[in-house]
Parts: sequence; C-alpha cells; structure tokens
Amino acid sequence: MKCVIMAGGFGTRLRPLTNSMPKPMVPMVNRPIMEHIVDLLKENSITDLTALLYFQPETITGYFGDGKKFGANFDYVTATSDLGTAGAVAAAMRGVEGDHTTLVISGDVLTDINISEAIEFHKKKKAIATIVLTRVDNPLAFGIVITDDNGRITRFLEKPGWGEVFSDTINTGIYILDPEVLDYLPEGEEFDFSKDLFPILLKEDKPIFGCVAEGYWKDVGSLDEYRQANMDILEGRVHVNIPGEPVAGKDVWTGSDTRVDFTSSLEGRVVIGDNCKIEADTRIVNTSIGSNVTIEEGAVIIDSVLWDGIKIGRGASLHENVIGHKTEIGSGAHLAENVVVSDDCVIGRNATVKPNVKVWPHKIVDDGAVLASSLVWGQKWSKNIFSTYGVTGLANIELSPDFAAKLGAAYGATLEKGSFVSTSRDAHKTSRMINRAVMTGILSTGVNVHDYGVTPMPVCRLLARGGPEAGGIHTRRSPFDPLLLDLKFFDTVGLDLHPGYEKNIERLFAREDYRRVPIEETGEMVFPIHGFEYYENAFMSAVDAVVIRKAQFKIVLDYSYGSSSRIFPSILGRLGCEVIALNANLDGTKVTRTAEEFDKAIAQLSNIVRSVGADAGILLDAGGEKIFLVDDAGEIIDGDTALNIVTLLMLKCSKAAGVKGSIAVPVTSSGAIDRLSKIYGFTVMRTKTSARGLMEAASEPDIIFVGESSGGFIFPQFQPNFDGMFAIAKILEMLAIQNVRLHRLIRELPPSIILKDRVACAFENKGRVMRRLAEDSAGKNTILLDGIRINFKEDWVAAYPSQDRPYFLIVAEAATENVAKELILRYSDKIREYQKA
Repeated sequence: MKCVIMAGGFGTRLRPLTNSMPKPMVPMVNRPIMEHIVDLLKENSITDLTALLYFQPETITGYFGDGKKFGANFDYVTATSDLGTAGAVAAAMRGVEGDHTTLVISGDVLTDINISEAIEFHKKKKAIATIVLTRVDNPLAFGIVITDDNGRITRFLEKPGWGEVFSDTINTGIYILDPEVLDYLPEGEEFDFSKDLFPILLKEDKPIFGCVAEGYWKDVGSLDEYRQANMDILEGRVHVNIPGEPVAGKDVWTGSDTRVDFTSSLEGRVVIGDNCKIEADTRIVNTSIGSNVTIEEGAVIIDSVLWDGIKIGRGASLHENVIGHKTEIGSGAHLAENVVVSDDCVIGRNATVKPNVKVWPHKIVDDGAVLASSLVWGQKWSKNIFSTYGVTGLANIELSPDFAAKLGAAYGATLEKGSFVSTSRDAHKTSRMINRAVMTGILSTGVNVHDYGVTPMPVCRLLARGGPEAGGIHTRRSPFDPLLLDLKFFDTVGLDLHPGYEKNIERLFAREDYRRVPIEETGEMVFPIHGFEYYENAFMSAVDAVVIRKAQFKIVLDYSYGSSSRIFPSILGRLGCEVIALNANLDGTKVTRTAEEFDKAIAQLSNIVRSVGADAGILLDAGGEKIFLVDDAGEIIDGDTALNIVTLLMLKCSKAAGVKGSIAVPVTSSGAIDRLSKIYGFTVMRTKTSARGLMEAASEPDIIFVGESSGGFIFPQFQPNFDGMFAIAKILEMLAIQNVRLHRLIRELPPSIILKDRVACAFENKGRVMRRLAEDSAGKNTILLDGIRINFKEDWVAAYPSQDRPYFLIVAEAATENVAKELILRYSDKIREYQKA
C-alpha cells in the first residue's frame, strides 16, 4: 500500500498562526499535525509515503527528511502549478513504479480513524475508489456523500445549504484508489476529486463506495477548531501519541529539563515541553505548553495552547487562548476568551485583550492598554461573510467603512480591470456612507463604478442586464432590523450571486488578496443620468398600457418611504391610474418596519381602500421588490392566497393568448397551484425556497411566471428578478384583460388550508435531523429539493431548516384544518425526537 499525503495547504483560515508556516506543520500538542498523521499511517502498517508540497515546502522537508526517524520512507513532490487535488495525486501515483492501490490523506486533519478497516472494506467491495466517510453535527462546510444500503455511493452534494442536507455523512478527504483510476485522470491538467473525478466515476457507474468510519475526525478549519482539537487530545477524545514522560498519579506529561515548582497547581490534563520553567503558585488547567516556555509566579492559564519560546509574566491570566512562538505576555496582563496572539508579539504589563481579538505577528500592545479589536482586520474570516440576505451586519460596527472597502476590493479583484459595476442604495445616510466605502474598494482594483445613487433595486438589476456592468451592489437598511445594513450583490444578468462566486469573494477577503493597481489605472466613478429613463421605457414596452388605461383603475399605494417613489408615479401616470399615494416621501429612517408596524400599515391600507372605493390596495416594500395586496372589498390577502390569485390570473391570460410554458413556485407552495395549472393546461416546476433558486428558475427558457408566498412575483419576459413595480402593473393588466377584480377571483381558488410553524433546532443538530427525516420518508412520495416534502395524496407536509436561524420550518397543507394541524404536530415531534443523541 502506497500513501499520498496532501500537504500543500496555506492554512488561510488559521491565520495569523500560519503566516510563517504551512498548515501541516502547525503544532498539535507540541507535534506538527502532519506527524500525527504519519503515526496513524505507521500504526496501520503504511510506511511508504509521498508528500505533495506547495507552500513553504522546505519547512516540511526539513522536519521529516527521509522519514527514517519517524519509522517511514518519505519522498516528496513539489507542485509547480495548480493541478487540483486529483491532478496532483495522479502525478504522484504515476511517479511510483508498479500498480499499487493508493491511500490519499490530508496532512492537516486530526483523526484516529482505523485506516486498515477502510482498506479491508475497499477490497471486500472490489471498489475502484473508496471514500472514507464520517458523521458530523454541522455538515454545511463539507461535501455530503449519500450511499445506498450496500455502501455504494449514489449522490454527492458539495457545500450544500441546509435545505440540501439530506444526510450528515461527509467526505473526510481520505480516499483509497485502485490503479484503474488513473485512466480517468488527465496528465498535466487541473482536476479535482469532488468536482471532476468522482462525478465521472458515478456517471459511468463504476464501483465507487463510501466507508462510514468510526473514530475521531476533525478538519482543523478555523482558529476555534484548532484550539478545540488540542483540547480533544488532552481530554482523550482522540488517540494520538502525546510527547513527554507521564507524571505518576497525574494526567501530566513533561519533557526533559523541565522544572515545575511544587506549589504550582496542574489540573486536568497538562502537557509541558522540554526546558520549561513553571514558577510558584501558578495554576494551569487543560493546557498544552511548548518547549522553552517560562511561566512566572501566580500566572493562571486555562484551556489554552502555548507554542515554543513563550514567556508568561507574573500574575497574568489566559483563558481559552492560543499563543504563537516567542511571544511575551506581560505581568498582570489579562487575555479573554478566544484571543489568538501570533508569533513574536509583546502584550504589555496589565494590558487587557478583549474576547475574540486576533493579534498578528510582530505587534506590540502598550502597558495598561485595552485592546478591543484586532490589530489587523480579519478576525471573522473563519465564518461566512455572505448569508441568506447577502452581506448583513450591524451598521458601522460589523459592517463598517473599512470592512466595506475591503469587501469591495475583494469583489473588484474577481473582475477584469476596466470593467464596470453598478452601485445603488436606499435613502439612509449610513447606507450612503457604506456605499461610498464599497466603491472605494472597487475603484482601487482598477474596476469602474456606475453609481445610480438612491434607486430601487429592480431598476439596478435591469440596468445590469442591458448595460455594460459586470455586476452590482445595492446597499440598504435591513427591512427586518433597524440596526442592520444589507449589501446585496448581483451578477451581470441581475441575479443574486451564485454561492460559488460568494465563496470566491470570501477567500480573497480572508487572504486580503486584493489587486492593487498603479495610480493611473484606478477605476473611475461615473454617475449615469439616463438610468430611470431606460428602465421606464423598457417597462412600458413590456406591458399593455392601452388595456390598463381603458380600465381606469383606482388604487391605494403605500410606497413604504422607499426609492420607488422616485420613478413609479411617472409610470402609473402613463398607465392612466388614479393613485392615492401613502408614505411616498423618501425617509431612510422609516424603511425598516417591525411586524407590528407592518400589520398597522396593511390595516390602514385596508381601511382606506374601503373608504375611497378603490379597486385594490398595494403595499410596495421599501426595496421595490415585494408587494402585499388588499382586494377591492378591503380584505387583506395573505401571502399564499395572493400567490394563488396571481397564478390564476397568469394562467387565464396565458391560455387566452395562446402562450405555452410552465410556472415555477417553491416546493412549499400550495397544491392548489398544481390543480389550477392542470385545468388550464400548464405544468408546474417546483424550486428551492431561496431567492436565488427562484431567480434561476425564472431564467429557464420555458418559464412564464415565478412566484412565492412572501410577496415576490417574477415575470421573466421583463426580467428574471423580483420587481414589485412591474408586478403591480402586470396584475392590473391581467385584471383588465379578464375584466375582473381580486375579490371575485378568491372564489375561484380550490379550497385548502395551509398552516406553518417552526421548531427550535440547534445548528449542530440540523444534519442529524435531515438525515433522520430522509430515512423516515424512505418509500413515501417525497420531494428532496429544499428540505423534505412528503405527499399524502392531496395533503402534504414539508420540513426544511432555516439557513441562518436555529430552527426548522414546517409547512402543511390539507383539506381541513385538523388534518393540517395533525401533520404539523406529527413532524414537529419527529424533529424534536431526532435531535436527541
């Protein structure tokens, strides 16, 4: 058995600890993490090792040499270009004489998985490739692998959203490959295991299996996970060789020439390296201490990791910290939880470092100073920057001008120099500030900016489709929380950015890997003056203005203090509508509405519709994307009913006009839509519940309408994005064509009851719950698209995890309220039960 160790990692997510060393060499209880891998391989009788190197290869070759002192035979392959994971491994396999089964393992994970059992599994199954799998609490950051009962792989999901987590079984990055695999690996080309090789083997029905391994496995992918992995070793959760001599009667290991004062207190499990000095009255709990470390009198160190050459001053206090090589912590200094101090730093006497602060190499904190933020920006790089609603953060605190400028630079670095992007915003003054900060970052990369100022988001999305922009960013105050700002990114056709593109921006941001251009190549800022005119002309050409004018509609319209009031009144005037406008003035302080304020606004809208005898009442959200309806009788129409009504109108008008195609709605939408579509001769496409999923569906060539139950409607013949203004005009057009009003249409809808609820579920339990729900639904009529939907003839229930909140959402539809309640209760109980270990 040959083994290839992938040891080329930069360790970006472990910065600032990995600024000066490759990730496989990061110490884990005083030994490089890769050395623990070598020990594991040796225990499984695998000693012929090839290490694939890239970043600082001399550090690894200098430590391991020919491998003999570690009981192994080492050779090395240093990549000169990026061949991808599979391409690099293929080059190493071809460099070995003879046909050998090859084990592939990462040099920067911590594991005690039984490799021999996985190899026996591979042989027994006669597999061409075996992926070693493990179960984790939170599978979002990994590649999920789904197998049948025999262990044969049936499906891969790379970096899924919570709605796609149909299992908590993930790819460990440990592979067993037969020589036949080389037939599928091109020479000298970039090729990846998960993206390229395994899908090809699956498509060609080759025997590719997944072996679910018992034991410990951790991808040390963040600073928190690094410290926790060290704690797991100390607490005996993972079997590795701990250096040093055990002290009789204690869970303590000490190296040579180390002195520990008899008055010191060593509690829990403590590992101390060579040539250390632990002075009187110190207290050390569950801590790993490197070599050549001095800890002076009265210091307290709890649950921490100390590298080599460190000095801890008298009375200093460290709690859940990681301290890099040759750093000095002054007397009386206090380091709070999750502080990371990199190499060659000095924390002054009586200084305080607040929780979660990261101090990069060669920094000095003055005596008595209070450090509340990192000395180099970037402490949040181990977490996703993008969320369900784009980039969201506390205004001017998390989403600050310097953060926004660096994010703009990371985004600009993904684009070609000289290209254009659009920027826009709402009317709030802080949105203006952050918008300008984003623009400065973009301009610094040589990318030009078209700034449309205070403009509704649908206008900017349309301009991106018809203009030269490569994408755009809209800055707004969050519609859900007045303290938050959102940055909405969209691509060259106006769609929300693809998650893969978001990940690319996040990687550049984490590495601070921005393109900086010379002074004459910085981007230019342009303020286009014909944007509204272009949008209005495109808008008018996409609706039947004549039929709308003839209907002489009278509507009540709440603009929600948003920027739609800058353009929509002109359009409605050209459509001949009589409009009673509410909240039509721009006011950035009022664009966020609480649930109570929204209910009050919609109730006011209802009262005014009744009072003035209007044909409809419409609340247009501040961003100009979503609408909420009141019918001609003043009745407030809930979101599910509104979707059914607009769908019915679209079906009627499309059939009358001889239009063919399909409509698209989320998997959680009413079955009434399927029944209506069948009556009128149309098909229904079910989509994910995310905005991106709906927009992607709208981009399909045969889709004529997309809608969802929170006020979002897309008419793809205009643009494949949410546009509340166009939705209003299109609904009026269809009402005019059918010579009908909203209240009467409600009577034509098939009867059904939809109930919704949510069940608390911690993020670490979501993967297990999704797996158990998928197992429970086996053999039933299910849809595994976004969460799990189980159909019971006409009734159904869907359960899907919130992307950014700790709960599951449950939706049930039935002919009666009692049946819908029973479905909600049954699956709520299942979700609670499945969370139990």
